[in-house]
Amino acid sequence: MMAGIQGQVLEVTVVGCQKLKDTEWFSRQDPYVVLEYSSTRHRTRTCTDGGKNAVFQEKFMFTMLEGLRDLKVAVWNSNTLSTDDFIGNATIKLQKALSEGYDDCTWTLQSKNGRYAGEVRLILHYAAAKKQNYGYAPQVPHHSAAHSPYSSAPYSGQSLYPQVQYSQPPSGYPPASAYPPQPSAYPPPSASAYPPAPSAYPPGPSGYPPAPSSAYPPQQSPYYPQGPYPGQYPPPPY
Repeated sequence: MMAGIQGQVLEVTVVGCQKLKDTEWFSRQDPYVVLEYSSTRHRTRTCTDGGKNAVFQEKFMFTMLEGLRDLKVAVWNSNTLSTDDFIGNATIKLQKALSEGYDDCTWTLQSKNGRYAGEVRLILHYAAAKKQNYGYAPQVPHHSAAHSPYSSAPYSGQSLYPQVQYSQPPSGYPPASAYPPQPSAYPPPSASAYPPAPSAYPPGPSGYPPAPSSAYPPQQSPYYPQGPYPGQYPPPPY
């Protein structure tokens, strides 16, 4: 049973129009859609050059009023230099959306003289219908074993599903703290694993003795006479 709708929100998505009556003679028409609920009006953008098949994909929100369950929709052609042309309108019944929470249908538009003027597709979504249809079951006394799944009171009874206990398999290795730290099997290596080896051979003597300062006695020059030279000896007496 459907409860009151006062203050609830209805979501309306204008998907598009098809097979619209063409109000233009020489160019493509520019349709737009107007939604009206009570005193609330919403208008889609203008689908420029939409012609007879316009796509909108726009979403609007309406706050519901108790006793008003109709939504009016009208399609117009936008003009720049003159008033807009009326294409067609329709009255949408909200009964299905309010009771089931969802309605996706195409509604027929009628012109001023009641003739067929095309179709408009709307998607209606009413989230409050789910809560109203399911409702909340009355609370069961605490001494009873039964419990309602929709009760707002927190559930304190046994779990609906058995609790499975999982035992942790033993570890393949003992814990780190099971044994004291063992000393190292080998002493820490020194900076050098071995002492420096002595030289295989002692340093040998020089292969040759040091050369004398002069291998031969000084020779007299063959190009200069032997002394004495002037001034080397005192002059003879006269």
